[in-house]
This record gives sequence, C-alpha cells and structure tokens, in this order.
Amino acid sequence: MKAIIEYNSRKIEINVSEPIDISIPIDMSKGKINAWGIDDPKIEVESFDGYEVSVANGAVVNFNSIQFNPHSHITHTECVGHITEKVYSVNKCLKHYLFLAEVVTVAPEQIGDDFVISEKQLKTALRNKKRDAIVIRTLPNLSDKKAMRYFNTNPAYLSEDAAFYLVEKGIKHLLVDLPSVDKEKDDGSLLVHNAFWQTSGKMRMDATITEFIYVPNNVEDGEYLLNLMIAPFENDATPSKPILYKIVS
Repeated sequence: MKAIIEYNSRKIEINVSEPIDISIPIDMSKGKINAWGIDDPKIEVESFDGYEVSVANGAVVNFNSIQFNPHSHITHTECVGHITEKVYSVNKCLKHYLFLAEVVTVAPEQIGDDFVISEKQLKTALRNKKRDAIVIRTLPNLSDKKAMRYFNTNPAYLSEDAAFYLVEKGIKHLLVDLPSVDKEKDDGSLLVHNAFWQTSGKMRMDATITEFIYVPNNVEDGEYLLNLMIAPFENDATPSKPILYKIVS
C-alpha cells in the first residue's frame, strides 16, 4: 500500500506495507547485545503471594516485569540530557518523528589501534544532499552485531570533525550501529556527543543520537523516510524503534 506524504513542501511517495525495522530488541530467547559491562536485562514473571502470574501457570494474563538500561541493552535514542548536569528528557526534546534520512555505508579508517569514521568519509557519502537524519552502517556488517558484547573492545567511533561536519550540514538525527558515537575510553571527553549537541554554545535541544541500530545488508544506501519512534520515558534516553521507508518518488 502506497502513501503520499508532504514533507517540507515536497510530496514523497512511500510503500507503507514495506517498513524496514533497524532496531535491535531485547530478546531473552537469543544472544543479547550488551555494552559497558553491566548485567544483562531481565524479563521475569511477577509473583503475588508466591503465585507466578502467567497464562501457562493458570492465570488469565501474562504479567512480566522488565529490568534494563537503554544505553546498554537495546536500540535507544538519547538527547543532550545524556551529558548535561541539568536533566533533559528525550521524550520532551523529540517533538517530531518523520525525517528525510540518508543511509550510508562506511568502513571505518584504522588510526593506530582505533577504527574511526572520518569527516572525509561522511562528506563523500552526503555530498550536497540535504537531509535531516543520517543512518550509518559500518563494515563489516555481520548479523552478530545484534548480540555483541561491547566491553573493553574499543569499537569504532566517529571523529570530532565528523560530528562538526554533520552539524554544519544541518543533520539533526544521527543513527549508528555502534554502542556509542564516541571512543569507548576517552577519559570522559565525549567529544562527539558534545560537538553534535553543541554544548559549548547554543545547545541543539531537538537533536538526537540513536545507537545500537542494525541495517540489514539488503538495504541499499540512499534516501529514505525515517520514522523515529520512541517509548515515552521521561529520561535522557529511551528505547526506540527507527523504521525506514524507501522513497518511491
């Protein structure tokens, strides 16, 4: 089923029956993604008076409680409140949910022991395109990304110059298939987070960073409509479900 959406005075046609989900869920039946060395998430049946509330146990409903950290266990979207002393909620900062996005594939450049996404690579990928969001798929793009254990592994990250470039390009929403846009151990500098949100100047309150996505290999680079859906938590970060739609015309 096709739909036509008017976006910034442009009519965009998409096939709404072909959504591309680039989120990684918490799935207790499979290997679970994890970062920063904390315990795995838990989804457990609640008990009342020693009685487990599940249909399998004779109850009329299933009644599970969930314990997790959005930064460590699931695709999540965060706002500037992630790194500021003052508390800001992504649920209040993100007020619109449909964006024109560019999917790009990047093989991070090796610099010493690090693998870095550079300004030059993003310039080559975006050129003169006007986009609100960028979705970065890194190579190699194996499905085991969906169950990686990121702790003392020094995964790839963006350079500070790359972040400044994205700000100059007017990119408001940065989505990556990494645990962080910053280097795992950088003595707390968080250069990319600070550069992207412009914390030393007029902070970009409506800009977001989404980490732990996974873009399947059969998704081509190019222009998409992004629906950035978030769970309504009043917190610096919240689980999210970014969906791409290929633009037909």
